[in-house]
Amino acid sequence: MNSMAPKKTILIISSIICLTLLSTFCGIARSHPHTFIVQRIKIVFDDKGLAGFKIQWNFDEMFSVMIAGDYDKNQNGILEKNEITLIKNEAFSSLAKYNYFTFIKIGEKPFKVEFIKNFTAILNNNKLSYKFFVPCHVTATNSFKHITVAVYDPSYYSAIFFAEKNPAALDNAEVFEVKTALKEDKSTSIYYDMINPWALFLNFRIKQ
Repeated sequence: MNSMAPKKTILIISSIICLTLLSTFCGIARSHPHTFIVQRIKIVFDDKGLAGFKIQWNFDEMFSVMIAGDYDKNQNGILEKNEITLIKNEAFSSLAKYNYFTFIKIGEKPFKVEFIKNFTAILNNNKLSYKFFVPCHVTATNSFKHITVAVYDPSYYSAIFFAEKNPAALDNAEVFEVKTALKEDKSTSIYYDMINPWALFLNFRIKQ
């Protein structure tokens, strides 16, 4: 009997395990965040109930420099109307296929973000911000409506965080009873199931 056969088998199995682990870790390393975004959400109401969400993204210095270099054509530190249009068309609108990174549930039912409104881009002291409005109409009743808004990049190429100060605000909500909370959305996981994105949990009804 060849006593080396079991050792060769063990060596082959060990090599396969090592290659599998290496492939997994390399995949994780490739997909770690390259862009960092601090966000604020304003919850907008109209006379019927929820109208939608005003979202502001403040980008990290590296991404800000890249966009300014590509689109601030006259390098005056200000994004003008034609430059903003180019940014929207070339550096933002492609996010439509990913719900503009804005994943909304009404109750437990997903709400597809098919379009946004009022997009603008701002350079302030060389820091880039995007602002846009996500329409989401939900009529208020005497019972609470439950809405979840999680803003994240499914690929985790971009990491999106709520601002430490004033992460969420209300607009035109005086006639409604509104409750909000910011916490991890345990029903959603990304990045090899290692991360639960933070979400805005919104409950509202007609004021009793």
